[in-house]
Amino acid sequence: MSRRIVVLVFPGFQLLDAAGPIAAFEIAGYQQPRSYGLSVVAKEPGRVRSSSGAELVARRFPRASRVDTLIIAGGDGSRRAMACARTRRFITACAARARRVTSVCSGSYLLAAAGLLDGARATTHWSRTPDFRKRFPDVQLEPDRIFVRAGKIWTSAGISAGIDLSLSLIADDLGEAVARRTAQELVVYYRRPGGQSQFSALLELERADGRFGALLDHVREHLGSRLNVEVLARRAGMSPRHFARAFHDELGVTPARAVERLRTETAHAALASGASSLEDVARRCGFGSAERMRRTFLRVYGKPPSAVKREQRRAETTGDSSDDRK
Repeated sequence: MSRRIVVLVFPGFQLLDAAGPIAAFEIAGYQQPRSYGLSVVAKEPGRVRSSSGAELVARRFPRASRVDTLIIAGGDGSRRAMACARTRRFITACAARARRVTSVCSGSYLLAAAGLLDGARATTHWSRTPDFRKRFPDVQLEPDRIFVRAGKIWTSAGISAGIDLSLSLIADDLGEAVARRTAQELVVYYRRPGGQSQFSALLELERADGRFGALLDHVREHLGSRLNVEVLARRAGMSPRHFARAFHDELGVTPARAVERLRTETAHAALASGASSLEDVARRCGFGSAERMRRTFLRVYGKPPSAVKREQRRAETTGDSSDDRK
């Protein structure tokens, strides 16, 4: 039986906020036929113009009982759309009847305007943070997260984060293997977990487009391996002393600190996204032991890995309110 994925758009929506999730679910459906049925909906059916000028053809709002997952696009038009009572009623009806209700970027404004985020954890694009907090002070906004899950309500950061969110939804539905193959077809990293910061060291180091770009890719893919200066210098084809100096000059951190940052943030993201075993995360991320990972977390984050897991469990049991916001 197909799960009906409904993407809500409005005049001035951000095109990739809708197209990214649509593409992800489309590709997942190729791997397991009839897994998903996709539709784009709007308050007024017909052509809906995005902020770029490109248009999507939308259907009228369906009955909420026919929606499995609602995805609300963001965009400059979100503030106008959230004022529409009919749109808010449809969203709250989906929150009551659908399995999941989600938003991309400033689509979170519509969820908040419908009262669905009051007292709950949520995220949105970092640039919207001051305005969002002013409008919705009751929301526990976490503006640096890629996406946040609070019960059946999921919110995500800007644009490409909608693909990260979709990959997690696909993994929940069809398993990690299908989500991984979907990411490969999309040619995106598999996959930035929700706990990763929008300003993560992972993303900062990603921008390194100089001589160490390929080396950093290797480090990310082999965090569980030995990655001391000698090993990295040999892979870069340089002497350890010259490598350490050149690396620091280009990236502003020592090789050892860069590896630690990547390991720590990858472990944090895995735990925040529901990884089950501290020992397994410590091993996969190259800490060697859960105790060593604990000491690093206390120094970097001021809290142990177990606290990150507890926060994730609490998050998964909150966020089910569906009262209208007046």
